[in-house]
Amino acid sequence: MAVGWTNRGKYLVLGYAFRTAALPEHFYVALVTSAVAPTCDINTLSQLTEIADGNGYTTGGYELHGDATDFDVINEDDSGDLAKVQIKDVVWTASEGSIPVSGSGARYAVLTDYHATVGSRQVIGYWDLVSDRSVSDGQALTLQDCELRLTES
Repeated sequence: MAVGWTNRGKYLVLGYAFRTAALPEHFYVALVTSAVAPTCDINTLSQLTEIADGNGYTTGGYELHGDATDFDVINEDDSGDLAKVQIKDVVWTASEGSIPVSGSGARYAVLTDYHATVGSRQVIGYWDLVSDRSVSDGQALTLQDCELRLTES
């Protein structure tokens, strides 16, 4: 699965670490379509096309807390010159219809900060789900082992 940090995400993370900038109240994982592919230059969720709200998916995505439960792996690999963070498995269960409600499916998952206005949420990183994903009523759409890596380059 392709993965990446946005430049905005790297900026925010470095601000949290080195300037003691206030962490967001929460983080979110949102599902977006292939209409616009996330890149390092994406800044806000409004630049992407989020999947339709309903049937078990809520606009703005799945809420994560900045703790060891929701960011369940943070470690370093000296031999690979990298550090990585992994989010817990995120599950949306379709109810009363499919997820997404309409369209071809979710192609990317994006990690955002918290902002009351969903479209203004800053995109920190993203994962390519390889193909459009959708589930029928009663099925679960699960994101597993989504990690972001910081490497020396």
